[in-house]
Amino acid sequence: MPVLCSWCILPKTGATSPSSLLVKSSQNPDCLNSLFPPASQSVAAIVFGDQSPQSRLYPLTKRRSEAAVPIAGNYRLVDAVLSNCINSNITKIYALTQFNSTSLNSHIARAYSGARLSKDGFVEVIAAYQSPDDNGWFQGTADAIRRCLWVLEEYPVDEFLILPGHHLYRMDYQKLIDAHRRSKAHITVSLFSTAKNEDLGFGIFKLNAQNAVLGFRENEEDSNHHFQANKHDGDEFPSMGIYVINRDVMRMLLTEAFPNVNDLKSHVIPGAISLGMKINGYLFDGYWEDMRSIEAYYRANMETIRRANAMYNFYDRDSPLYTLPRHLPPTLVRDAVITDSIIGDGCILSKCRIKGTVVGIRTRIGDNAVVEDSVIMGSDTYDHNGTSDGEATGIPIGIGDGSHIRKAIIDKHARIGKNVMIINKDNVQEGNREANGYIISGGIIVVIRSAMIPDGTIL
Repeated sequence: MPVLCSWCILPKTGATSPSSLLVKSSQNPDCLNSLFPPASQSVAAIVFGDQSPQSRLYPLTKRRSEAAVPIAGNYRLVDAVLSNCINSNITKIYALTQFNSTSLNSHIARAYSGARLSKDGFVEVIAAYQSPDDNGWFQGTADAIRRCLWVLEEYPVDEFLILPGHHLYRMDYQKLIDAHRRSKAHITVSLFSTAKNEDLGFGIFKLNAQNAVLGFRENEEDSNHHFQANKHDGDEFPSMGIYVINRDVMRMLLTEAFPNVNDLKSHVIPGAISLGMKINGYLFDGYWEDMRSIEAYYRANMETIRRANAMYNFYDRDSPLYTLPRHLPPTLVRDAVITDSIIGDGCILSKCRIKGTVVGIRTRIGDNAVVEDSVIMGSDTYDHNGTSDGEATGIPIGIGDGSHIRKAIIDKHARIGKNVMIINKDNVQEGNREANGYIISGGIIVVIRSAMIPDGTIL
C-alpha cells in the first residue's frame, strides 16, 4: 500500500515539553510523487454521540443523547453523519458515547453492525468506561480520544476524522481529506463559509488567502492571545467542529504536548496553533444545521417536507441516508386527508387531517384529529390497550380522537387523550411545564417522552 509521507513532529532529544517540540516538513521527493492511499484503508472516523451533558435540545434529550434524536420520521441524527462516512468510503468508524447513550448505542449496534462497509470496515461503539488507570467519566473530547487511543490505533491509519454526531448536513469527506493531504497540514478544520464572523459554538478561525489558519477564538467576546486580530488580515469563519488530524500529530498533542487537557476545541487546537503547527481551513458552503436549539430542530424537520428547493435531500440516490431497517408493515390510512407531510412506517391513521407534519414510525392518530405543522415522533411499540408499565391509563400511545395539534413536537410514547388542544392558545414563547408533561420553547410546544395529556386538556 502506498504510504503518504506527511509532515512530522520531531521533539528535541530528551525533551517532551510543548516548547521543545519542533515542526519539520518532509523534503523526500518520493513522498511528493506517491499516490494517496484510499480513505477506506488510511482514515478512521471518530464520531462523538454527545459532547456535553447540557444539551440544547432538552427535553428531547432527557432520555437520549443528541445524536439519537429522531429526524424526518424514520431516522436519527447520527444517521446523517455515519452515512456521510460510508458514502465517502470511510469505513473504519468509532462512535464515542457517554451521556444518555443507551438509545444511541442500541441504534448504532443494530443499524450498522451488519453493514457491508468493506473487507475491514466496521462501526464500533466505545462507551465511556472505567479502568485501573482511569476511574472517571470522559472529561471532554480530547480526554475521550486520549483514553481510547489503545483502541483507535489498532489499525495503521494515517489520519483521524473527528465528527460531532448530531449535525444534519451532507458532505463528501473525501474532498476534505484530499485538501488536507495536498496542503500537507497537520490539522485541517472544516469551516462554514456562509456564516462569516458568526460563532456557532465551535469557535471562529481567521484564514489568509491560502486558507491557512492565522488565529482562533472561542466566541465573539474572546480576545485571547491565540487570536491576533491586529497583526493579521484575513477572513473569519465559524468552525463546524470537524477536524482532520494526522495520526502521529494526534498522539503527540494528547500524550506529550498537552497530556492533561480535556477539550479539542478549547485546549488542543489553540495549543497546536501556539506550537506553530500548520493548520488549514476547509470551507464548506452546503446546508449545515447543528441543532443548536429546539427551534433549529423544528425548522430542520419542517424543511424535510418542502416539495421544492429542500435544504437537505433525504431522497438523494447518489448519496443515500442509511438507518435501521425495522421491517414494519406499511402505514394504514383510513379515510385520512394528508397534505405536504412525511409519514413513517407502520403508522395507523384514522379519519384525521394531517398537514405540513412529520409523522414518525408506529404513530396512531384517531378519528377527527387534526395535526398541523408539527413533528410526531411515534413509538417503539404498538399499544392499543392504554397500558403503561403494566398499569392501565385509559389513554393509548398516540393522538386521541378529536384532538388538535399545531406547531408542536410530540416525543415518543406520548399519550394524547381525546379532544385535547395543543395549540399554544396564549401564544407563550417560553415556559417550563415539565411537571405537566410539556415545555414551550420559541413558541413551540414540546410534549415530553411518555407524557400523558388527559382528555379535554387545552395547552
